[in-house]
Amino acid sequence: MVSKKSAPVRPVEDDAPPADPLFNQSLEKGLAVLHAFDGAHRTMTLAEVAARAGMSKASAQRTVHTLQVLGYVGKHEQTRRFQLRPKIMDIGFNYLASHPLVQVANPYLAQLANASGETASLTEPVELDMLYVAQRVTSQFIPVSTPVGMRIPMYCTSSGRAWLSSLPTDEARAMLQRSRREARTPATLTNVNAILARVAACRKLGYAYNAEELFLGDMGIAAPIIDGKGRALGAVHVAPPTSRWSLEAAQKKLAPMVIECARAISSAISH
Repeated sequence: MVSKKSAPVRPVEDDAPPADPLFNQSLEKGLAVLHAFDGAHRTMTLAEVAARAGMSKASAQRTVHTLQVLGYVGKHEQTRRFQLRPKIMDIGFNYLASHPLVQVANPYLAQLANASGETASLTEPVELDMLYVAQRVTSQFIPVSTPVGMRIPMYCTSSGRAWLSSLPTDEARAMLQRSRREARTPATLTNVNAILARVAACRKLGYAYNAEELFLGDMGIAAPIIDGKGRALGAVHVAPPTSRWSLEAAQKKLAPMVIECARAISSAISH
């Protein structure tokens, strides 16, 4: 299975004066070190951590030592390279455990997965990405691994386009213009107007789609989740693989299920 390519870590300037007197630069450095680890950088030397986090080796050493003492970072027994420790999961779990949308959505995601036979997921917006916050996996083979906690770009995904469809066109355009619209596959739409046309279609049809724009062999059918005030909180989607579905068949059979699931979650979260 394939996982998402890691995003670059934002550099931390060691000696930059704080623009905000309440801003804690030590905490920023600690978070930068934690973000430096990902699927492509599971273990690292101190120099590698410093480079990935954008700080000096001396600053990285102090930060890594503090995180070691707190139990969030440790050393691999054989290689002696630094790696994340299981305690880091506490932070993400606490967010999910207290997230009202996740709690409401789970039974509806289960129903969608059972009815469609495909993995059903819940995502919410984070900057220019959509973040997986809940998922129900079926026994069917899926070519792409998209676990809870993974971020995917809005511009080339069904869930991102579904969420963008809730925004005024000018706001959606501005977000797309700020995105790094890379051609992830030969099918990826990168032109802003072309993507906005798909977003506009979602407003009309009630669902958005992508066909092998993020990963080859993978499609997406998504619908937005709207609260009682008309704000989009996230999106629900299924990911039918091209090995089992044509786009036309997925749109005909799965789109109504996804729309109904999103409406049910929207109604439940509004009460």
